[in-house]
Order: sequence, then structure tokens, then C-alpha cells
Amino acid sequence: MSSKSAPAIKLVIDIQYASSAIKTKVNAIASPAVIKKWVKQANKHFGSITLRFVNLAEGKKLNYAFRAQDKATNVLTFPYELTKRTLVADIVFCLPVIQAEASAQGKTVKAHLAHLIIHGCLHAQGLDHENNQGAQKMESQEIKLLKLLGFSNPYTSI
Repeated sequence: MSSKSAPAIKLVIDIQYASSAIKTKVNAIASPAVIKKWVKQANKHFGSITLRFVNLAEGKKLNYAFRAQDKATNVLTFPYELTKRTLVADIVFCLPVIQAEASAQGKTVKAHLAHLIIHGCLHAQGLDHENNQGAQKMESQEIKLLKLLGFSNPYTSI
């Protein structure tokens, strides 16, 4: 009797950087392998996710183009395909905003980045925080996933 294990779920994760300076800063916070581990923790789909780390100018341009807000934001998620088994999405992170928020909230940049990666991945999977019920569900998922990765509750220090 042979035992067959289930095939591994294949999620392709691409990491892009707006500049070599952004790449150096991100890699000083977390290696690509660590970032991919965070993404995999939050996703159980086949498919692909592109993470792009940008500066303030690109972050502001994208936020204005897609959300009509004339400022950079910490994370923007662009889900293109979502089924029960498949996910295709782009997630954009504005590193200077993340760094400023971490400082203002008394968190390490690494912990805040991990939280926002989990947050963006959950958005890509259809979760949102547009109402209290959605926010509670999303926050509880974030807390659970971050705990599995060794991070504390990101909402206790806010």
C-alpha cells in the first residue's frame, strides 16, 4: 500500500523594487525568503502574487490613479483573479510610509511590514474592513497569522 501525499500548492511570488535603494532598504528589514514565507503563511491558493516596493512618488501616483487620493498609502492591493483555488494579485507597498507608520506606532519596521504583507494578502483573497463585521474578521485573521509567524498583535500598540 503506497501513501500518496497531496501535491504542494504552487504559489509563485515575485518581488519587485522601484529602485536599488528601495531594494537595499527592504532587504535590510527582511530577506526575500522571509517575505515569501509571510506571503505563503497568508495564502493557500495556486496562482501568483507580485509584491512591489515603491517610493513616495510612485506610491502617491498609484494611490491617486486607483483611489483618487493625492497621497501615498502604505499598501495597495490589486486582485485580478480569485477562485476557491486560484489567486492572481499585485500588492504595492510604499516603504517610506511603512517606515513612518512603524515609528509613529512604536513598532519595528519588520513587524509592521509583516502585518501589511498579511493585510495585503488577505485583501487579495477578498477580505476587507469596510464595515465592523469585515474589520473584525480581517483583524482576527491578521492577529492569528502574525502570531504563527512570531509577531505580536499589531492592534495592541495602536
